[in-house]
Amino acid sequence: MAVCEVCHNDYELAFEVRAAGAVHIFDSIECAAQKLAPNCDNCQCRILGHGLQANGQFFCCAHCARQRGVAQLVDHA
Repeated sequence: MAVCEVCHNDYELAFEVRAAGAVHIFDSIECAAQKLAPNCDNCQCRILGHGLQANGQFFCCAHCARQRGVAQLVDHA
C-alpha cells in the first residue's frame, strides 16, 4: 500500500503521478487536484479544466484575466 501525500490515507489503490520531474502519490483524483491544479490568480478557484495563462499568471476564464488587466485573452467555446 502507499500513503497519499495530501490526506495521508494508506490505501491499496493509491496511484502515482509524475509531473515536472517529481513523483507524487495520491489516493484519489480529488487529492491530486488539490496538490497539482493551479488556482486562478483572480478569484482563487481551482483550475481543473482549460484555464488561461498570461505573463506567468493563471486564470480560470477571460473575465478573471480582464479583472487583472490582461485584455488579450479570450474564452474558447
